[in-house]
Parts: sequence; structure tokens; C-alpha cells
Amino acid sequence: MDTATFLFDKIIFGPVRSRRLGLSLGINLLPVDSKLCNFDCIYCECGWTGTKGNKATRFHSRDDVRRKLEDVLIQLKEEKVYPDVITFAGNGEPTMHPEFSRIIDDTIKLRNTYLPMAKVAVLTNASMLDRKYVVDALKKADLRILKLDAGTEYLFQKINQPHSKKSLNWIVDHLQYFKGNLIVQSMFLKGLCNGEFIDNTTETNINAWLTLIEKIKPKQVMLYSIDRATAEKGLEKIPKDFLNELAIRVRKLGIDATVS
Repeated sequence: MDTATFLFDKIIFGPVRSRRLGLSLGINLLPVDSKLCNFDCIYCECGWTGTKGNKATRFHSRDDVRRKLEDVLIQLKEEKVYPDVITFAGNGEPTMHPEFSRIIDDTIKLRNTYLPMAKVAVLTNASMLDRKYVVDALKKADLRILKLDAGTEYLFQKINQPHSKKSLNWIVDHLQYFKGNLIVQSMFLKGLCNGEFIDNTTETNINAWLTLIEKIKPKQVMLYSIDRATAEKGLEKIPKDFLNELAIRVRKLGIDATVS
């Protein structure tokens, strides 16, 4: 595994082959030279959030995003390259963008014009669900993929390290806004972090996490582990056999589960 994390250096990147989504054309609403997020997840492939990436003025403008996306979609159509999804991801949390809802509208319009078979997906940590315009925008996306990495408050704070006072219960309560029409994405890992051993694969955590999954009732759960370099260097990848066994337990709840 590489020792360095990386940043997406463009507003529109790819298409790249995604472990979970197929051929994905990415949209990065965040800076290209630093991370901008309200979580500081220990496993983040973009590294630690820090202070440099917390300046609201560093968001890309709506016009720049729309113009660059249209240029790329025109080029892909000419080259007969057809991504499966257009995915909001990138160097942090996309729903922090003040014009997120309008950019979603622009993206859907451009998708309908140039790439009508593609789905619009958003990867989000669910931290902005107290803003109605964010919830409404997410409901317009074809795939809303929201993070839930822990079953206990202790592990939520240790793994995701939210910058606000939002709790795991707050996240779970707000995930229920979607009435099951969402995908939950869960990272499993273990290892040393600041001298403390962190492990969300213990039976205690798994049972607590399954209880929350049953409460949220998503249409699908995506299970995965580390694939690239992480912010915290002492973390270990979880074997796929463990994830496959966990997927079976999720399916017994009547919920689809995938492993990557």
C-alpha cells in the first residue's frame, strides 16, 4: 500500500473504475489542492482535514462546475465513452457547497442532455442533513450513498471525528428521513490511532451496527475496507471473508448487501 494519500486535482475527473459503482465520472466540488470536510475520518484517502481546507471561499463556483462538466460530457459522447454514474465525491464533503442543490439541478439537466443512461450519485457523510435544501437535493439524485461506519458513539467519534457536536444518534435519526430510499456505505478497519487500538469489527460493534442498519432500513448496504493509503498510517485492511460473512447477516435482515 502507498504511504501517501492523494487529492483529486480537477473539478471533473475520470471516468474511473469504481469498486462499487462501475465506470464513474467524478465531480469534485472541493479544492484541488487541499481537503475540505467537516469530518476527519482516520481512513480518509485524502489525508487529514487540517485548517487549510476549511475556507468556504475555496469552493468551486457553480458556473465553473457546470461549464467543465458540459465540456467533458460532450467529449465523452464524441468518444463514445459512456460512464455508468456521475458521482459527487472528491476532496471532502460535497454537500458543504453552498450551491449544492443548484449544482445537482445543473448536473441532472446536463446528464439528461448528453448521457441519459447514467445515474447521478452522491457520496456524503450525512452531516448536513439538518439543511432542507441538502435533503431535497439528495432526493433528486438516483443514488444517495451515506456513511455509517460505527455502531457505537465511541467508535463514531474515534473513526469519523466530526468537527461539530453531531452524534451517531443524530446521524441515524436523519438517515431515516429517506424512508429506506438510500444506500449505506460502511468502512471496516482496525489498527492503532494515536496510540489507541481502534476496531469496528468486534462482535459488540457489529451487533450495535446491525441494530442501526435494521432501524434505518436502507435499500442496500455497501461493505468495504481500506484500498488506498489512509490518513492514519497504522490501520489494517479487513479480509474480504469477514465482509462476506457480514453481508450474509445484513441480508438476513431483508436488506441487500454488497462487498468490495
